[in-house]
Amino acid sequence: MNKFLMITSISVAVIISSCGGGAKDAKGELNDKKVKLEKLKTEKTKLDNDIKKLEEEIAKADPGSQKDKAKLVAVAPVTQQDFTHYIELQGKVDANDIVVVTPRGMPAQVKQIYVKRGDVVKKGQLLLKLDDAVMLQQLDGLNTQLMHAQNLYNRRKNLWDQGIGTEVELINAKNNVDSYQKQIATLKETWRTSFVYAPISGVADQVNIKAGETFSGSTPAGPQIQIVNSSSMKVVTEVPENYQSRVKKGSQVRIAIPDAGIDSLNGVISLIGSSITPTSRAFITEAKIPSVPGLKINQVAMVKIKDYHSPNAITIPVNVVQTDEKGKYVYVAVKEGDVTKARKKQVIIGENFGGLVEIKGNSLATTDIIIVEGYQNVYDGQVITTEAK
Repeated sequence: MNKFLMITSISVAVIISSCGGGAKDAKGELNDKKVKLEKLKTEKTKLDNDIKKLEEEIAKADPGSQKDKAKLVAVAPVTQQDFTHYIELQGKVDANDIVVVTPRGMPAQVKQIYVKRGDVVKKGQLLLKLDDAVMLQQLDGLNTQLMHAQNLYNRRKNLWDQGIGTEVELINAKNNVDSYQKQIATLKETWRTSFVYAPISGVADQVNIKAGETFSGSTPAGPQIQIVNSSSMKVVTEVPENYQSRVKKGSQVRIAIPDAGIDSLNGVISLIGSSITPTSRAFITEAKIPSVPGLKINQVAMVKIKDYHSPNAITIPVNVVQTDEKGKYVYVAVKEGDVTKARKKQVIIGENFGGLVEIKGNSLATTDIIIVEGYQNVYDGQVITTEAK
């Protein structure tokens, strides 16, 4: 029996070992394939470079042999024009006058509401009536006390006029009258705070209050009454901090608001925030825009901020610019004898925008002809043609 168990254990161990070895072999085979693929890619790159180098050498040694093998390309002249660069960002529509209505006094229960959401209101218009029962009771009591004090004062005054009584008694009576009058004036001013008026003209954008609720101005859910004056609008944009040296107050902007059907509005930066928002690492800019019917607060605006301009700049399509170990270059078409050849020309590039790139210095001239199609498949000195055979 023990012999049988021993044989079984050995068999299981062999099977497990075989399975483990198979997994290791499969993993090793995959790694070998990856290494082989990278090797082949490296060899292909080297081979392509060698082929191109030999083609260039043959073209230089035997120019005539390339005449019948001219590469088909498309060309375009270098253009000179005003070049402008814009920073393209997303902003939002906002209003200069957005007011959250708050009580002038302490929060109190609402008794009457005279406005609903969407109403056009004028400055000074009554919006709410708050509970004033306690204040009216206090006012009634003070008026009664004032009448009593006034009566006592009148009696003291009559007696004083007849030479009866003391001046101190008269003065005390007069002080009591003055004290009640001041208390009544103060209480009346407090009572007026139970009437809530519109601080500006505009539209009641939010009315989130009902009779019986406490009016405090705002809740965790948001403003209870908010008025928006849409006669003065602006677009607010968060600009990444790396552009802070390029965006100035007065910078020109182009604004599109797709959802409102507005393709283009021109404006200038009227305000630049003085701090960087920690979360977005950006600063706020504002640009005033005219009030256009249909605009709504928080609508998405596509903003282009002009941050660079160069008059009479040399520009070419950005996609024709290539890179080698010496830097940036393009291929130009040059007439040499009775053939046209592609010639590599090193260039210094500046800003790029709208598919065009500015060429700095004198690396290109307006007389140059750029290869704009087929430039990936030519080499320096290769014979080219613009006519298909």
